[in-house]
Formats: sequence, structure tokens, C-alpha cells
Amino acid sequence: MASCSNGEPYPFHGLLPKKETGATSFLARYPEYDGRGILIGILDTGVDPGAPGMQITSDGKPKIVDIIDTTGSGDVLTSAVVETKDGAVLGLSGRTLKIPMDWTNPSGKYHIGIKNGYDFYPKALKERIQKERKEKLWDPAHRAAVADACRKLEEFDSTHTTLSQADKLLKEEYQTQVDLLAALEKKYSDPGPVYDCLVWHDGETWRACIDTTESGELANCNVLRSFKEAREFASLGTSEMLNYSINIYDDGNLLCIVTSGGAHGTHVASIAAGFFPEEPERNGVAPGAQILALKIGDTRLNTMETGTGLIRAMIEAVKYNCDLVNYSYGEVTHCPNSGRICEVINEAVWKHNIIFVSSAGNNGPCLSTVGCPGGTTSGVIGVGAYVSPDMMVAEYSLREKLPANQYTWSSRGPSTDGSLGVSISAPGGAIASVPNWTLRGTQLMNGTSMSSPNACGGIALVLSGLKANEIRYTVHSVRRALENTAVKADNIEVFAQGHGVIQVDKAYDYLIQNASLQTNNLGFTITVGNNHGIYLREPVQLAASSDFGVGIEPFFPENSDNSERIQLQLHLALTCSASWVQCPSHLELMNQCRHINVRVDPHGLREGVHYAEVCAYDITAHNAGPLFRIPITVVVPVRLNEADFELQYNQVHFKPGHIRRHFIEVPQGATWAEVTVLARSSEASSKFVLHAVQLIRQKAYRSHEFYKFSSLQEKGSLTEAFPVLAGSTLEFCIARWWASLSDVDVDYRISFHGVICSPTSLQIHASEGVTRFDIRSTLRFEDVSPSINLKTWIQTLRPLSAKPRPLGSRDVLPNNRQLYEMVLTYSFHQPKSGEVTPSCPLLCELLYDSEFDSQLWMLFDQNKRLMGSGDAYPHQYSLKLEKGDYTVRLQVRHDQMTELERLKDLPFIISHRLSNGLSLDIYETHSNALLGKKKANSLTLPPNCTQPFFVTSLADDKIPKGAGPGCYLSGTLILSKTELGKKSWPGCSKTSRKV
Repeated sequence: MASCSNGEPYPFHGLLPKKETGATSFLARYPEYDGRGILIGILDTGVDPGAPGMQITSDGKPKIVDIIDTTGSGDVLTSAVVETKDGAVLGLSGRTLKIPMDWTNPSGKYHIGIKNGYDFYPKALKERIQKERKEKLWDPAHRAAVADACRKLEEFDSTHTTLSQADKLLKEEYQTQVDLLAALEKKYSDPGPVYDCLVWHDGETWRACIDTTESGELANCNVLRSFKEAREFASLGTSEMLNYSINIYDDGNLLCIVTSGGAHGTHVASIAAGFFPEEPERNGVAPGAQILALKIGDTRLNTMETGTGLIRAMIEAVKYNCDLVNYSYGEVTHCPNSGRICEVINEAVWKHNIIFVSSAGNNGPCLSTVGCPGGTTSGVIGVGAYVSPDMMVAEYSLREKLPANQYTWSSRGPSTDGSLGVSISAPGGAIASVPNWTLRGTQLMNGTSMSSPNACGGIALVLSGLKANEIRYTVHSVRRALENTAVKADNIEVFAQGHGVIQVDKAYDYLIQNASLQTNNLGFTITVGNNHGIYLREPVQLAASSDFGVGIEPFFPENSDNSERIQLQLHLALTCSASWVQCPSHLELMNQCRHINVRVDPHGLREGVHYAEVCAYDITAHNAGPLFRIPITVVVPVRLNEADFELQYNQVHFKPGHIRRHFIEVPQGATWAEVTVLARSSEASSKFVLHAVQLIRQKAYRSHEFYKFSSLQEKGSLTEAFPVLAGSTLEFCIARWWASLSDVDVDYRISFHGVICSPTSLQIHASEGVTRFDIRSTLRFEDVSPSINLKTWIQTLRPLSAKPRPLGSRDVLPNNRQLYEMVLTYSFHQPKSGEVTPSCPLLCELLYDSEFDSQLWMLFDQNKRLMGSGDAYPHQYSLKLEKGDYTVRLQVRHDQMTELERLKDLPFIISHRLSNGLSLDIYETHSNALLGKKKANSLTLPPNCTQPFFVTSLADDKIPKGAGPGCYLSGTLILSKTELGKKSWPGCSKTSRKV
């Protein structure tokens, strides 16, 4: 072991942590159970087959069995067929493509296609190549031209003091050249490399060649087969260093160029299963495991996941008989355990025994911030992110080791359906391999994206041992073993760490010891109405004791014998240590759903969060731990003093990573809160997170969330404000950043304010002339100064055509369930250059919980050039368009044609951003509004005092060009005069003005 100058050995073990999870000790005991025989599906941005550690397994097998782009971003249509003429074919780019003499093609026919390189380049690579190409291909010639034009103009001016008419024209010509060259620099746009693609059958298999030289000299290019046939891949060039492989579908009519869309997927794969025969300290957790690389991050959407990519990936995972899937992605969801994507994931888990491991999310520290599917889908093992002292030194170079902790940003449970949300935890950081195009070998990344593959690799070790010993396991038995043997940290709350940090060696021993139990392979479905646990949070839920009917049903593995179902007779002991929970002491369970009554009495519980579990034990195997748990969470909010509507905390002591949670019943009438934090210590600046969340049924937590990461200077202060919902429980978190050294003391205050507008959403119709709205101060004296600013105009489109059809071979679910698509076509005119945001309101903000498989829109100009794409989150996909006509194609997918037929008249909208916002005039009296006299001034409203205001319509000459009948303008109505009040206004009183 190499030593440092201070005599301490270099902390290699902290770079990719394995000791904390028991993986190191497990491999010391069982070196051959290192993942051999296990196939892990990595659903991510793609894996670079040329990255370090991604070549072979510890027993000499290919590390990657296949690489598949399930998104469609690498697809090249190659349905056009041509024959050679004089040893060449004409490519779709117009280049002559010279066919090498040594190519074998009995038919003489070639499928041809074309692909813009920037369509599949990762964003970071695209930006680097654009910069390099501009410096090499554009700047030298352009600078020379500019210098020459300026020189001519200067020479002309110096030699011509008196100008004739001809001289004036010549000077104008020189000046125009200078101006034109300057304009060309501003409008410079690099379309990127354009590659001709050829596909042909050599009599035995399909092959493809991409003209990476862009010269037609195919002899200098690589010929590849689909990756699974020979594990072939190539590089686009020494500058790009972007490795690619190919897959060929539909009898040569479709070529897919597969590249990594980002560094994330390769890093994840390296953590789970990287193998370095010469540097074993760099190995992933399961170096003997193989990988199925499934690219679900769509390059067109900056590696955003899509339903298309996810469902295709699960089809491939089932087809390849994956033992495990790692999914280091996720988004917020409105409804846990719902939607087509979650159905497909759960089906793969329950019916095909695929253990699905996923990141819990990086949106902590507030409770109920777990993402989907990691923390909200019953079939998924959600993993939180843990940081150990060794990691702090090795990865982050901290000056001192702090106690082990959960990362501040690691998402917390419970899920809004009552389930715990986080199942287990694992180290959430690593320095591991990244793709070659990044021009680095390794990189530090942290997130639950890293804790998930660490746990996944650990589970692969367990499965490797079970398979070697021919011990049957199920997703249920493995999950129970992980949760019952995980090690809890006393200083980390259950919502952050779940059942604790995964312990590979203990989980393996547990499964070996309990392999013969009747219950070993059983799962159990827990239902509380439509939920999977008990979660009381709102004041109305805490007014009295509540009884809950809890359904408990055994879940048998797929293809279990009916005799096993008949013979099941379990004698269960039920326990709960919490005095505020009452439950039965015993349950006799057979193959049916049995219901028990659980009473929760929140009376007497102090302010804060309380957690308990009803645990069920088989009385014949009590030492095996709980067969199942019923999670119970109760949040008791504090009610504010109505004299000041605020909370004050002084001299609060914060250690590194320390979190203070406050649950507050937001006063009726409150619309925003203000928080002030004051540092009492004279230490150097320290980092804090201010986080607030309110939960509304069937709304994602992010719809009512505030998050601020700040550095608090010594003796300094900070003040923030955010909108709140009256009458609902607010969680406010103030958290010291996990890596901030030394202790600090702070004071902080939370105060509530309220100004209400009636109506809450202001609709102004041009024909009304004058529209009234009323403002009321609800809690205290407030300074108000209403203003209306219209920021966009909205154009609604109806489809010109709607064509449903069955999809191809990649889109067939198990049991031959064909997927279908509906493609709707829309058109619109852009009256002048500007920014637009396309969206489909019916499907917006829905991904995992959507009842449709996926949605994807693509926008083309009148020359059929692709301008941009988008999916469920329109705010991420704004486009800048020039004046002209445009076409939008929207694809929606489902496995039932009848569901798609219902969308044949689906509206689509284009939001046009106004270059300059339009303000409406506001008056205090109706007569002033009619006469256009004396606009409203700011004023101070006493508590419970109401003031009417009147707003006039927008003049016709201010209506944006192109906005016709059916369009409307949208913006915001701000009421408060103070900067904090404006900043926190709940985006609120949305205002629209119909044209």
C-alpha cells in the first residue's frame, strides 16, 4: 500500500467505498462470489464500452453483453435502398460513397441514411466540439476577412478627403462588408458534422458503416455488426473520442447509433461492476458481474428519461433475463404507485423476479421528498445516500473526519402513500470511470445516483453466492434480508437511512440460514385503503384517534405450485413499541387478504415527527426478523400565536450535518412566509440549506416547495421569503451542510404574512372594458401596490391529422402485447423572431404517473429541419425561432389503440414569450378607470381590511402581432409592495387576457 508523506496509507478504500457495506469482508470470505453469473441492467445515459474497467469480468467474460439505445435519439432511417454504380453509391448528403473492394454484399444493395452528429453527441461534447470547430474552421478565415475589410475601409478613408458619387458608393460598399462580417459573426451557427450511413447484409448478418471522415472514403471507416454479435465498437475520431456501437432493426430499414449521452451512466456502471485486473483497488463492488447497458436518457432532451426509453428498457431487461436493474434516475410524482411506467416496472419485478434498485432522490432534507420510482413504487428498492468518514477524507479532501451521516441533499421519506420511501442506504459518492469523450479517466460524482449502484453491486454479490450454491431466492426474500440485516446509525433518522446501511455479508448469511423457511420466498402486500402505510400530517387528521383497516395479503412468486398456496398457514405475532399505536397481538394468515384494525392516537404527542411500525413475526422463526412492517408516521404541527404569527429561535447550536425541522400549521389567510437567519458565531462562513415543503393530495411536493442553499457569513444574516398555503401543515427545515466544519450558533425567525386577491385567478376579457378585483390583508398591516405584467401570449392549436399505428419489434411487451402510437400534426406561424414554449396541457408534468406510455413532440421548420424536441416538462424545452411557418409532430404511445383514439382532437399550445412585458393600468375607483385618471398608488392595509381595484383592458395597438381570436395573454398579478412580498408571491394570481 502506497504511503503519504505523513506516514498514513493512501485511503484507496474511500474512493469507491465497499468496506462500509460489508462487501469487502464478504469478498474476503468468498472471493469467487464477486458477481459472477449475475447480469445487471444499467438503465442510464448509456455506458462507454471503451471506458476503463468496462472490458471484461473477473472470470474473463465480456463485461458488457449488449448496448441498446431505447430512446430513439440515435435512430437513422435507412429504408432508402440503392445499388452500386462504378463501385460507389450516392449518399443522402450528396457525397459519393466509395465502396471498398473487400466488402461482401451478395445482393449489391445498400440501405442508406443520414445523421447529424450533434443529434447524438452528449451536450458537453457538443459544446467542446463546437468551440474547437469554430476556432479551427471559422475564426481564422473570418478574422482575416474582417481585417482585410477594415483595412480597405481605413485606406479608402485616408486617401479620399473629397468624395464623388462613385467614391460614396465605394465607401458604402466597404462599410457594408465590415457590417456584414460583424453580423455573420453574431449569427454564426455550426450545424455540426453530417454522417452518411450504409447498412447491408453480407450473406450471414447485417453490417453498417458510418462515414466518419465525411469524405466518402469508406475504406477509412469502421464496419460494425450489432453489438451483441461481436461486441464491436469504434470511435468517431481522435478529437471527439466518442465511442459508438450500432444496432440494426427491421431488416436493415433502421440503424441505431448508440453513444453515451452523458458521463453518468458509465460512472454508475463502474461503481456497480467495474473490473481492473491490474488495479484491484479500483474495482467496482461486483467486478465479476456482467452489464446490459440500456440508454434511457434521450440525447435530444439533454438525457432526460422518457416513457419510450423506460418501457423499451424493461422489455429488454426481461428479454435478457436480467437478475438486477439499477436505475439512477427519477422525478417527482403526483401519485405514488400509479401510471403506465410503474406498472411495467412492477410487472418485471413481480412476474420476472428482477430486483429493481433505484436512487431515492437528491431533494432533501425535507420529509416526503423521495422521487419516483425509487421512493414511491412498491416493487422498487429505494436507496438513500450515506457518507462515511473515510469517504470524507478520500473523496472530498476534508481537513478532518466527521461522524458518518446522510448527505444533506439525500431525499427523505415517507412517501405520500405512507410507505417508508427509503428502503436502505449505501455510500453516495465515488471516484469512478467516465467515458473517454470527457477526456478524463475518472471523476468524482455524488448523489443517490451513486448509492444505488453501490447497493446494486452489493446485492449482485449476494445473488452470485446464492446461485453458486443453487439456493432459490425471490425479490421478496432478498429485500427482506437486506432490510432485516441493514445497520442503523443512531444519529440518522429513519426517513433518511431507511432500515439502515446495506450489509452484504449479513444479508447473505440471513438468506442461507432462512432458505428452508416456508415464508422465505413469500412477499406481502400491505394496503391501507389506496395507500401502503399510515401517514397523518394535516391538522384535521390529528383532531381525534383514528382507526385504520389494514389489508395484508401474501404474494407468491410467479409460477408457484397451487399446493404451496393451499398449504400456507402462518401464525403471526404483531408488535408495536409505540404507546400511541394499538394493534392486534396475533394474526392467522392464509392465502387470502386478511384485514386488521390499527388505532393511532396522536393526543399527547409533542410537536414534530413521530414514526412507528407494526411488525409481524412468524412465531416459528422469530429470530428471522419481521416478515413485513406497517409503517406509521404522524406529524404534529405547532399552532402560531395569533398576536404575531411568528416563531423565534435563539442561540441554536448546529453541528456539521445537523438538521432542525419545524412543522407549522399555516395560519388561515397566510400567503407567504419570511425567514431570517442570523449567525451568532464569529467562525468563518458556514453553509446552510433552507427547505420548506407543503403536501397537497395528488400534487407533487415540488408544486409547493422552497429551497435555498446559502453561505452564512460570520456575524452575517440572510432573509428569504416563499409562498405558503393557508391551513396546511408546512415543514420548514434549516440544515447545516454535511461538509461544513466546526460548530456554529444561529438565531432564526419565521413570520407569516397574508394578502389575498379575489378572484384568485383574474380573467380579463376585452369586451368587459373594466375588471374589478379585491385585495384583503389577513394577518397584519401590509403595504400593497398591485401591478399586472403580461409576459406571454398563448396560441392554441388543433391537430391537422391524427394517425394511430402499431409500433415495431422493439415495442412489444411480454406475452406479445403490442404497443401503438398516435402521431398528431399541428402547424403555426411565428410572426417574428422570438422564444416559444410548446406544450400539451393534458399531458404536462406527467411522466411516471401518466396513464399513457410516453409523449414526445418534435418541432420542424418549413424546410423540415428539426428545431427541437420536448416531453412532459415544457419549461425545460423553450426554443428560439425565426419568423416563419412551423410544424409540430406529437407522439403519444399506449398498448390500447382505443385509448389513443380518444386523443385524436388533442389540443396543443404554443406559448410565445413577449420581448417586453405588457403592463395593465390599475385604478382605485371604477370612475377613474373609465376616464383613465389617477392610477392607483401604494397603500397600507390594516388586518382584515379589503380594498377594491379596477383594471382596464389592453389597447388594441399593444396586442402582439400574430395573436388572433382564440389566443390569450398570460402573466402575473403582484400585490405586495415589499421586495420580499413580491419575491414570494405565489406566481400566483395568474392573469390572462383573452384576445
